[in-house]
Amino acid sequence: MKLNKLGLDKKAMGSVALPTQFTEELRPEIIKRAVEVLQHNQRQPYGAQLDAGRRQSGKLSRRRRDYKGSYGHGISRVPRKSLTKRGTRFYWVGAVAPGTVKGRRAHPPKTTTIREHKINKKENRKAIRSAMSATVVKDLVTKRGHFVPTEYPFVVDSAIEQVDKTNDIFDVLMKLGFEEELERGATKKVRAGRGKMRGRKYKRKKSVLIVVSDNCKLLMSGSNIPGVDVVKVTELNAEMLAPGAIPGRATLWSEKALEKITKEHLFV
Repeated sequence: MKLNKLGLDKKAMGSVALPTQFTEELRPEIIKRAVEVLQHNQRQPYGAQLDAGRRQSGKLSRRRRDYKGSYGHGISRVPRKSLTKRGTRFYWVGAVAPGTVKGRRAHPPKTTTIREHKINKKENRKAIRSAMSATVVKDLVTKRGHFVPTEYPFVVDSAIEQVDKTNDIFDVLMKLGFEEELERGATKKVRAGRGKMRGRKYKRKKSVLIVVSDNCKLLMSGSNIPGVDVVKVTELNAEMLAPGAIPGRATLWSEKALEKITKEHLFV
């Protein structure tokens, strides 16, 4: 399969043969599994403090002749703390035990819990190949909600990797026909739910993904455009190519990146 190669000014520069990795069959269920594994492994460990709910001086005595015991008073055997007393009579309130006011939790979340999920290497590579092949199918890209030019899909000249200013790469994307797509990525909405109280007030749609061959100036300049991601081809994963496990992200492949995929047999 061949794709047209365009320069930064949208002029045709011949065609480029795609690597065999782009011929992989579309497998949405494998892509979804690979994305969910990545999302699970990004979770931060959390848990309760070790002494949470145990900071009271509550005590439980079942001895018959204990001065502060509850034996013989017709009350349940719950750890209690003494608030007031008169002789051998005490005013207690339950403490420490689960089910009491401000007591400990029976099974609190623990930071030692292993939350890591695993996926087979071959399965993960197959998911990446499947997501790669979906990026060059225009119907899947538009179905995902992207606005792409009529020439899409195409390969971009490797000169795009040396663009060192955000304004310049913004102009390049505009010339290539991604005006509506950049507007779509710049729009942000207020998140629904509790997350907007926890530093995640706004949500933004994923826009164009630019894949480069290696460390270059575009990694810094392109990352400042809302919704646009720039990634090295060796660091590709299923979530970048299919955010939300939905295949068909609008992707620009540099010519050098495709050459590296062929030369180093990536994701095979």
